[in-house]
Amino acid sequence: MKNDTYVFVEDPSHAWLTVTIKELIELGIADKISCYSYVKGNIAYLEEDCDATLFIKAYKEKYADVPKWEEVSVENTPIRNYQRYDYKGVA
Repeated sequence: MKNDTYVFVEDPSHAWLTVTIKELIELGIADKISCYSYVKGNIAYLEEDCDATLFIKAYKEKYADVPKWEEVSVENTPIRNYQRYDYKGVA
């Protein structure tokens, strides 16, 4: 399942790439995402430094293309209040 465009949500100190849990599973990286990312429902918010980079690399390997995204800047985001990503809890 390949999305056309993803969303990078950024606040003044950090950013997260928004992807579905299903995509992480299909790319074979669901068990490699760190606890520095967050999850709400079936959406994972991948922290920008390692987890988003891991996703982009896996995406590129599978689809021979880089994912496209739009950046959304906000002053305050509720993402930090979401549940920490835990593979056992999402798979």
